Amino acid sequence: MILEKIVSAGLAHNSYIVISGGSAAVIDPRRDCSIYLSIAGSHDARITHIFETHRNEDYVIGSAELAARCGAEIFHGSRMDFSYGNPVHEGDRFEAGDLDLLVLETPGHTMESISIVVTDRAVSSTPYLVFTGDALFAGDAGRTDLYGPEKRAEVSGLLHESLYTRILPLGDGVIVCPAHGAGSVCGSEISDHEYTTIGYEKKTNPLLQMGRDAFISHKVHEHHYVPPYFRKMEELNQNGAPLICRLPDLKALGNGEVKEFAGKGAQIVDIRSPTSFGGGHIPGSVSIWRDGLSAFIGWILTYDDPIILVDDFNLGLDEISRFFIRMGYDNIHGYLSGGFPAWFRGAEESASLDLWTVPKLEETLPDDSLFLLDVRDINNRRKFGHIRDSVHIYVGELPERMDDVPRDRQVVVYCDAGYKGSLGASLLKKAGYGQVGNLLGGMGAWIRAGYPVEKIRA
Repeated sequence: MILEKIVSAGLAHNSYIVISGGSAAVIDPRRDCSIYLSIAGSHDARITHIFETHRNEDYVIGSAELAARCGAEIFHGSRMDFSYGNPVHEGDRFEAGDLDLLVLETPGHTMESISIVVTDRAVSSTPYLVFTGDALFAGDAGRTDLYGPEKRAEVSGLLHESLYTRILPLGDGVIVCPAHGAGSVCGSEISDHEYTTIGYEKKTNPLLQMGRDAFISHKVHEHHYVPPYFRKMEELNQNGAPLICRLPDLKALGNGEVKEFAGKGAQIVDIRSPTSFGGGHIPGSVSIWRDGLSAFIGWILTYDDPIILVDDFNLGLDEISRFFIRMGYDNIHGYLSGGFPAWFRGAEESASLDLWTVPKLEETLPDDSLFLLDVRDINNRRKFGHIRDSVHIYVGELPERMDDVPRDRQVVVYCDAGYKGSLGASLLKKAGYGQVGNLLGGMGAWIRAGYPVEKIRA
């Protein structure tokens, strides 16, 4: 038996391929799916089965794409009407070489969620591993807020039942293969563990130390953000995403072309560092650093208007384009040829941000002319505290809450380290705010400097 995990950076998405006797099964494939064909081919195997553990919300599933290229059958839970593939039920079994793949219905995160138990019959009749989707993670369990507050207690109860009557009884030695790792928006406190087992989770996972009522209460009161792109992902993953066949070729655009596209509503995404963006950028562009693309383009960008990238040296843009394609942004169009240096060498109009240091901010406070905007996740504001007199608006929700930010005051935006602050500041500048600054180093630098921190009162 061969098992390989494929991690999609940014989304913290895990997909898997298992191979035995010339047959292979893929679980929760990503949209740029050549890697599964490559792995199967290197072992002289043919992909015969594709399983979806649930309708994903945070990325475009690549099942249809992969099936079109290899002819495999697609299988997913029966409690949702998909426009493609085949429904499976509790107890259904499939074979791939010497492997037995058993379907368990494990609702909770979503109603149609399934887990797949793998037994290697060539070795033992004891289950070897289980693909748990978003039901069980390392150190956490799936979010239960996707059906709205009125259903949250019910689905949290279903998740508890799925864990305790389906997954945990498989045995302490069974390897757990979840659909996400640390950093995913599909959990709250996923551990940064490459592998885990049922026995380890039973001993260390805080949620599995709780009784049923405490578990439900905890899940009901968890705080999760719901990016607007989730709705698009749910639509594509239920009805089937368009086939892309291969990654798009990004077009190199000159200064004049970028200006022309911008005038027609194109979305200019500057993927440089906050300091580079603050020093100079194309007016109207938004600042989303490379490693933050998967986390924030789904909050900010539309699926209709062309997307143009701006960098310094235009390195690794093929990999960057994968982030967009995995989230359904087929409207990614091109990049500024020559990077931002070509823009200022062409004497084009540029904008900038005020770059604030924590000593400067500490010396300025209190100041009634200053509006201090905290754009961190609310959980970090609660955990680490905040700077006095700051107002909290999560950066993803800022476009819908611009009216809460005064236009007649100096605005200084801060986050954890300065990256989300740059994004927030760029959104304000794009919306026409005049005096906008980003706090370099963010709350982390403020704390390291020993400046006072306030806590949210219970």
